[in-house]
Amino acid sequence: MKIALVARAIYALLGASALAWGLIGGAAAEARELPDFTGLVQKYSPAVVNVSTTQKADRPNDRGGNPDADEFFRRFFGPEGRGGPPVPDGGGSPFGQRRSLGSGFIISADGYILTNNHVVEGADEIVVRMNDRRELIATVIGADPRSDLALLKVSADNLPAVKLGHSQNLKAGEWVLAIGSPFGFDYSVTAGIISAIGRSLPTENNENYVPFIQTDVAINPGNSGGPLFNLDGEVVGINSQIYTRSGGFMGVSFAIPVDVALDVVEQIKAQGKVSRGWLGVVIQEVNRDLAESFGLDKPSGALVARVIEGGPAAKAGLREGDIILEFNGEHVDLSADLPHFVGHTKPGSEAQMVIVRGGKRETLAVVVGELADLNDGQVASAVPEGSPVPSRIGVVVEALADPIQQRAGVDHGVHVVESNGPAAEAGIREGDIITRLNNQEIDSPASFAKVVDSLTPGRSVPVLIVRGQAPTFLALRVPAE
Repeated sequence: MKIALVARAIYALLGASALAWGLIGGAAAEARELPDFTGLVQKYSPAVVNVSTTQKADRPNDRGGNPDADEFFRRFFGPEGRGGPPVPDGGGSPFGQRRSLGSGFIISADGYILTNNHVVEGADEIVVRMNDRRELIATVIGADPRSDLALLKVSADNLPAVKLGHSQNLKAGEWVLAIGSPFGFDYSVTAGIISAIGRSLPTENNENYVPFIQTDVAINPGNSGGPLFNLDGEVVGINSQIYTRSGGFMGVSFAIPVDVALDVVEQIKAQGKVSRGWLGVVIQEVNRDLAESFGLDKPSGALVARVIEGGPAAKAGLREGDIILEFNGEHVDLSADLPHFVGHTKPGSEAQMVIVRGGKRETLAVVVGELADLNDGQVASAVPEGSPVPSRIGVVVEALADPIQQRAGVDHGVHVVESNGPAAEAGIREGDIITRLNNQEIDSPASFAKVVDSLTPGRSVPVLIVRGQAPTFLALRVPAE
């Protein structure tokens, strides 16, 4: 009996040892499978540069001291903001200059360097510091604020250059590596994975023409403009933004896809500026309630909330309430996808749009326009006033007065005087302007009442409102009788 017990104990110990060695061996095997970045860093770090700028202190701030804009850039760029924090000049300049730090990388041996626009914007002098400690004066060949990219040039030859890859085939979970100068610590290396692709981040002008790469690579102030490498040593992105509440890295960073950057570089070299396609619409996301109200099986596409008068979309026959499902063969899953597709379409070219109108699919041809710096809203016209009109959907409306029209930039609709019940539940507020209801244009209290009377009880219908100057579709549930 004792012999049997001893034998069992020995077997148990042997089994535990085997299991332990198996776990250790498995961990070692897993460790051996992790990427080794040392060769990549050694080969390509000489092509990464530190970018510092000087700017006269008496030059007005580009943001005009707007605290809201300052908060926006602190949120997405950290304390470096748009162009870095003002810090004392290292030489104690009597002219009160300020310096900022960022990163960049050499894309060709003849001295072309790519960085972020916010790193060099407004600079009086740009100094590029190389890996071998050389310092070169750079000039801005061209910049594109919409993509936050700037192309620099230094007078030098035979410079080390990065290998440029492609970003269209990137997938979440891939390993990537960044080299830059966070907080001024030159040639710092951080690594991580791609968290997501095609992220849309709004700009000050509520534009989103860049499908950002989201990563968990540690990026901090000073990394802006630096390269994001894949395991093959190819640059696949340009580190640009961080989402932070502390001013430092919080696990979420964003890079501009290199395909977007190369298009910008080619256009700047060829024509000195960047041209983008323009459709002339204001769009919004399609949620579940709106999808139901428009007769869609599931939320998808870009809902047209406003068509700019005289724009390409208006000339093509696009209407408010249309849902764009495809643009030039590209499926529009989220509304944020559409600006990416349109922006990369050559102005003047014809594109095909697949839309849903009244529950039916249609195809429209549109000649894409060119995106201008600013697009003004509509010009208002007079509409006769009338008395407030109540309705069965819980909203009281009146005719638009001229001042209200002018402030909102609309030429039709009714003014909401009171909102309760179904209307309030849908999100309609006092002061809103209703311009469409159930896909029908509203131009007076009488037309509003007529449409309301025709609504089917218990059905969800779309209603287009203008609040401030922003058009938005809401889904309203008609009360059952």
